[in-house]
Amino acid sequence: MEAKCPKDSKTVMTDLVLPSETNPLNNLFGGELLARMDRAASIAARRHSRRIVVTASVNHVAFNRSVPLGSVVTVEAKVSRAFNTSMEVYIDVWIDDRESGQKSKANEAIYTFVAVDEIGKPIKIPAITPETKEEQARFEGALRRKQLSLVLAGKMKPNDATELKALFDS
Repeated sequence: MEAKCPKDSKTVMTDLVLPSETNPLNNLFGGELLARMDRAASIAARRHSRRIVVTASVNHVAFNRSVPLGSVVTVEAKVSRAFNTSMEVYIDVWIDDRESGQKSKANEAIYTFVAVDEIGKPIKIPAITPETKEEQARFEGALRRKQLSLVLAGKMKPNDATELKALFDS
């Protein structure tokens, strides 16, 4: 199975924030943004694996800026690391400035997906080869994030989390 690059999975979704999607402060509901991120990440995971994918976890979400009514919102998702049957997808959320048109980062998230066959059994996926400095940093951090998640879920013993030990043993 030939390795792929993050750009092969890149998914970009752009949409407007409509009145029915906002809270009383006229900002996009967090749940609406989560749904948009999940859809984009799911497409990215499917592009990478060429398989049916299911969301395994939402590992990190940062709502750094509110997204006002009428905003043009762009959700970008790329696979940052592939493991045996699972993959981490990194999501960046951008808002267009209404006057200048410049994009600024508003939010980010990290989701994990598992590729499955037609009966829901996990299936092997291609490795990933990062190309840029940002992709390399996200790739390297993915194993630490995975091990931390497994330790917190009780699925890995802290002593077996080699990447986490390296953070504290230096």
